[in-house]
Amino acid sequence: MNRRDFLQLGAVGTLGITMGDYFRLQAADSHYPSKEGKAKNVINIFLPGGMAHQESWDPKYLAQQEYRGPLGTVKTNTGERFSENLKHTAKIADKITVIRSMTHGEAAHERGTHSMLTGYRPSPALTYPSMGSVMSHEFGARENLPPYVAVPRPSRSTGSGYLNFKYGPFGLGSNPEDPDFSVRDLALPSGITANRFASRKKMRSIIDDKFSKLERDDQLDAMDSFYLKAYDMISSPKARAAFEIDKEDTKLRERYGMNAAGQRFLMARRLVEAGVRFVTLTYGGFDHHSNIETNMNRQLVPFDQAYATLITDLHDRGMLNETLVMVTTEFGRTPKINSNAGRDHWPQVFSIAMAGGGVKEGYVHGTSDPTGSFPEDDPFTVDNYAATAFSLMGIDPRNELMADGGRPIRIVNNNVVEPKILK
Repeated sequence: MNRRDFLQLGAVGTLGITMGDYFRLQAADSHYPSKEGKAKNVINIFLPGGMAHQESWDPKYLAQQEYRGPLGTVKTNTGERFSENLKHTAKIADKITVIRSMTHGEAAHERGTHSMLTGYRPSPALTYPSMGSVMSHEFGARENLPPYVAVPRPSRSTGSGYLNFKYGPFGLGSNPEDPDFSVRDLALPSGITANRFASRKKMRSIIDDKFSKLERDDQLDAMDSFYLKAYDMISSPKARAAFEIDKEDTKLRERYGMNAAGQRFLMARRLVEAGVRFVTLTYGGFDHHSNIETNMNRQLVPFDQAYATLITDLHDRGMLNETLVMVTTEFGRTPKINSNAGRDHWPQVFSIAMAGGGVKEGYVHGTSDPTGSFPEDDPFTVDNYAATAFSLMGIDPRNELMADGGRPIRIVNNNVVEPKILK
């Protein structure tokens, strides 16, 4: 706060205006209205555990064996090299951007995850909202569907943070790859007919109207919003159909892969196609402190098939230009293979991928040094990542949201959009 702000605050205090009121007024003056950007939909694929950049997007095939690791490489259709386990993705490299210079300082799983899903370092004083919650807050719902869905379920860092919990994700509650998959709370309870369901909704509306004249608070508003969304989804055949993955063409399901990666990626496409704005999808476990060759073969091969099919499917449907697809993880892995044939935590440099929604095609941003230890050029920070992603959504990173007590918090700490990765 500068001297001018301090004097203003002292002046408004004499008028009986609280500090919270002052900050709210100040935030209103600095508001940058959100307007749908090129990325009208977002699919954020998060690979928990910390995926090795050396065995995926940034192989060090010219380095000594202890740095290079056990896997070979494949040449992409743009002339770059990926890990041999990304052979399908190599064929669609001309449709994506790979960022090989992602960097932050958080080597603990929960802290790195929070950074990548919210755009902020974790703080003991404040819980920050996930990117999906911010998009939900700024743009709201479409087509009787929740604006933000977690596939298969929410995690600690995918929530609404200091925002009202109505902006948190709707979780499927089960795995799309399961043979008996169904979404919890999306069907009428046993013994409840459509007419009886409508009567209950009307009765609840009458009760809520009565109580709203006596008391209101944010939690009640959030619960009302939750129930209204649930009613809308249950009563809308189109909304329910978005979650019915078994209605998808069998051949297309098989192209994605009849496994966790394939069916979750396909579900994400179905949801954004139906009207969901933001899908956070988690797949696999990449904390490979040992046996990295075996573990990456098991985890990355299904990812490769599903991801390449998703990008191709979105492109063929004319959706890729309006759908931002991000592949992230909490950090990378150590440059040297350890004594257990694995790699340990390493946030100093790692790789992510972005595609569609206004992102450049067939591009590699930044490089890591010859051993994959540090960024060599164009380091890409969490602020770069979050500011760029939000700007593509049409959300100005300079905008401020209100935390408890009327405290304005910038959506991104520093407005550092990276123009090099934009079309």
